[in-house]
Order: sequence, then structure tokens, then C-alpha cells
Amino acid sequence: MPPAELAARLGTGLLSFPVTHFDDQLAFDEPRYREHLAWQAEFGVAGLFAGGGTGEGFSLTTTEIDAVVRAAVGEVGGRVPVVAPATGGTAQAVELARAASAAGAAGLLLLPPYLTEGTQAGLAAHVTAVCSAVDLGVIVYSRSNAVFDDVTVAELADRNPNLIGLKDGVGDIERLTRTYARVGERLLYIGGLPTAETFALPLLQLGVTTYSSALYNFAPEFALRFFAAVRAQDRASVYAMLNDFVIPYLDIRNRARGYAVSIIKAGLNTVGRNGGRVRPPLTDLTADEQASLGALISKVV
Repeated sequence: MPPAELAARLGTGLLSFPVTHFDDQLAFDEPRYREHLAWQAEFGVAGLFAGGGTGEGFSLTTTEIDAVVRAAVGEVGGRVPVVAPATGGTAQAVELARAASAAGAAGLLLLPPYLTEGTQAGLAAHVTAVCSAVDLGVIVYSRSNAVFDDVTVAELADRNPNLIGLKDGVGDIERLTRTYARVGERLLYIGGLPTAETFALPLLQLGVTTYSSALYNFAPEFALRFFAAVRAQDRASVYAMLNDFVIPYLDIRNRARGYAVSIIKAGLNTVGRNGGRVRPPLTDLTADEQASLGALISKVV
């Protein structure tokens, strides 16, 4: 899919960031993963991001990432654009980018390099190396140790025609305003804060027109209703859904570090879709937390 076409497609709706399923030995469980993606694709999302943060991409080997991407492309690639992850240092990110292209992915989500800090010039060189390695559309994820300022984003957009998007995981209003003022609609802006629904309405005013929904994993119809209310700027409906479900959900999620992923698999278990367990260093919800989540989910599904 040409980069410009991918950007246009992703901008039309909500974005799915599916979990990655593991078996009892915590190895990749491809049949359950494919079953989940087939279900996810039924509800009309604009794109599916395989092996991202919600998909525990940080715990996957490069071989497993390739297997996850190929499974996603094979299962739903004909219906929904599949965006693959590229992570780690520059050499590894380039390797993953080329593997994603060979696997038939529609685009790339370039995640921050692991651990190390870098200057804006170094981060720009990292992004450019990945963009230059493939013809796929690339979305860069600005967060943690890879936060891009407006000048760098503008330079990268000018230098790399296949850079199509910026996913924001920081939520710095001034930084976002500066970036949109400088770059405008040259890029697609994606909300990437956990949980994205909490920030969706205010960020819409800053040009962030879509977001990554982890809730979509277990409550797709609710997630799509919420997205529609945000796009319509229906404040009453958005805040009603925040109060009724999203904020109480956040109260459970915030009980332990790493629960932003764990609670999604717990949600799948609650609705009978067998999300399974998370890999260390993440931990699963306790039985009491699972029960609280189940009572909450029963209100919206």
C-alpha cells in the first residue's frame, strides 16, 4: 500500500492494537492470535498494529515479531492494513523494517530505541535510516527516550516522503501545538497515551484525529461508540462514558505498574475470549482485581 494511501486509510477511523497470545509455556500461540485478529477485523477499524506495546512487542524476539506480523498479514491483511513494529537500536530496527516489508505489512510503527538516550540529531538519523531502508509508510512513536521536538519532526517530514505519521505518547500540549503549527496536515497524528480514550477529546483540538485503542481488544463496540462521540465532539456522551466506564477502569489499571497491558488480557478473559497471561516482567491482575474488572465490563458489553 503506498504510504499516502495508508495515511489516508488510518486517518479514517479507530486503530486496533491487539494483544499477542501466549500458550501455557508463554510461547507465541498463533492459532489463538489469528482467531482474535479475525474477530477484531469484523468491526471496521481503520488499521491493526501488530506487536506494539499492547501486543507486548517489547518481550518478543525478532523471530517472534516476524511470526506475529506474518500471522497478522495472513489472517486479516486483505481486510485491514497491518502495521508492523520496528524497535531496538538502528540496525535492529532496519532489520525489522525489511522483514516487515517482506512479510507484506502495509506500514511500520517505529518505536523508541531501547534504553539509550540520544540527541535530536541522533534520533533524526535513526528515523531516517529506517525510512530509507523500505518503501513502507512509517509512523514514529514519540515517547520515553525518543521525544521529538517540532523542528526535528518538520525536518524528518521534509527529508523522508514515506514518513506518514507521528504517534504521541507524551501529551505535552505546547509540544503538540508547536508541531502541528509547523508541520500541519503533512502528517497523521495518533494519540498514544495510555489509556488513549482519556485524552482523545482534548487532543482532537490539537490535530490528533485518531488514537490507539487497547480497549478495542475486549470491548470493540464500546470503543467504536466512544470514538464516534469524540469525532462528533459530543462532549456529553464522551464524559458520560468516561464516568461510567473509562475512569473506573483506570482506577483498576493504576493499581500496579504494567497493568496497562495486563488489564487488556484480563478484559479478554472476562468476556470469554481467552486473552491468557502476560510475560514477565509484567504481572497478571489478582483474582480480586479481575472480579472488579468483570463487574465493570458487564456494564458496557
